[in-house]
Formats: sequence, C-alpha cells, structure tokens
Amino acid sequence: QLQLVESGGGLVQPGGSLRLSCSASGFTFDYYAIGWFRQAPGKEREGVSCISSSGGTTNYADSVKGRFTISRNNAKNTVTLPMNSLKPEHTAVYYCAAARVCSRTPTYWGQGTQVTVSS
Repeated sequence: QLQLVESGGGLVQPGGSLRLSCSASGFTFDYYAIGWFRQAPGKEREGVSCISSSGGTTNYADSVKGRFTISRNNAKNTVTLPMNSLKPEHTAVYYCAAARVCSRTPTYWGQGTQVTVSS
C-alpha cells in the first residue's frame, strides 16, 4: 500500500524550531523527487522545498531560504525538513508529496501535519 506519512508538526513559539519528517512506503522511493508543500488557512497550497530523487538538487521558496533545509535518506525512505527561526506566517498544514521530478505536479501526497507558530 502506497503511503507518505508526515510527522513532527506541532505548536512552537516564534523563533523556535521544528523538524518535519516524511516516511514513504509502497513505491520505489529513490525514483521520485520529494517536495514539501503547505497550505495556510484561507490560502492556496504553495511549494516550500523540493529534493531530487538522488538528493543532489534542492530548491526552496524564497520565504524559507536560510531557515529550512531539506534532506533525504534513500536507504530509509525518509525526507526531513528542519525548520528554524519560525514565524507566525509559517503556520500551515505541511504536506510531503512525490513527483518524478521537482518541476512536475506530484503524483502521491501525504495527509499533512499541522505546524502552528504562536506565542
């Protein structure tokens, strides 16, 4: 059964950190790029970061550059996204998703994990 499962979300104060993880099963993980997306209340879903199938190429939305760092472990079928210096505007549901390459619309999606940045 194909699954993408996010974890690591929660409530954090402004300036704090969280580490999101995405665990995959049921498909050939190292054939796929993995992206993180987020959707804030009342807003459209947007791309946050993406890592190529080999892990050799990464990209980030301008709003998170220098704060978030994406990485993957193909032996463990996981992708992590440490998030530092969080701001209230980072509050959203964060999703991981698998695509053949980062520039394409993802084929598989996780259920999402809530990140709330508030004092």
